Amino acid sequence: MYRIGMFSKLGRVTIKTLRHYDEEGLLAPTYVDEENGYRYYTTDQLFRLNKIVALRQMGFSIPEIGDIVDGRNVSAILEMRKAELAAELEHAEDRLFRLENYMLEQKEGYCMQYQAVIKEIPACTVFAAEYVLPSYSSLMQVMPALDEKVSKANPGIQCVKPDYCFNVYLDGEYKERDVHVEICQAVTSRGKDGDGIVFKDLPAVTVASVLHKGDYATLGAAYAYAMQWVEQNGYRITGPVRESYIDGIWNKDSVSDWLTEIQVPVAKK
Repeated sequence: MYRIGMFSKLGRVTIKTLRHYDEEGLLAPTYVDEENGYRYYTTDQLFRLNKIVALRQMGFSIPEIGDIVDGRNVSAILEMRKAELAAELEHAEDRLFRLENYMLEQKEGYCMQYQAVIKEIPACTVFAAEYVLPSYSSLMQVMPALDEKVSKANPGIQCVKPDYCFNVYLDGEYKERDVHVEICQAVTSRGKDGDGIVFKDLPAVTVASVLHKGDYATLGAAYAYAMQWVEQNGYRITGPVRESYIDGIWNKDSVSDWLTEIQVPVAKK
């Protein structure tokens, strides 16, 4: 038999680790001298120690290792860890892919006016109304009128904080005239449908988000970047793009200070 110090050297672990494994019930000494408290281990215990260390290196927790080495729920625990590692690998590959694209843009001297990020938009309740507008500029007249109409029909209706107002363009392509658009405003509760206005609950969605500063007339560049980024980074579009208005004519004096967020619903290919 070997005292704990020598056994730790044989097993290439620290004395502190062996004491911890003993406290957790993973690897108890074969013998403890009652007079001096010395702990003794046998070479046969190296097999169990190696198994514990191997499982630790695979990322299992101490309780999970206890179950595995004692033969409890082994298959379920192994399958769960496999799934966790697969998810970690997928996330790492995604980050690496995006980093490589970012480095390529830097190397080629690409102007980083825009940057895309993946974010989660929580579920929300919105009121919505569809319009066919003569031009995009007509939104500046339609949106305030819509808010006023909803407030009149639903006294006490409140917008969420921070405000979340967005448009969804339903034509499927860019159009200069006769623009089919759905205007949505997130609110804290449902109201009454009617007069072209509907309340609905939208599920949470994962989006590629791109911020645009400035005039709406130059939003095309942000859309182009967002679509290119989605394609180059291994995503696919899963729903209509949202155009969310953060700052605008209602709170900024200068058009150059308007802030719009392009939200492209996505999922990994």
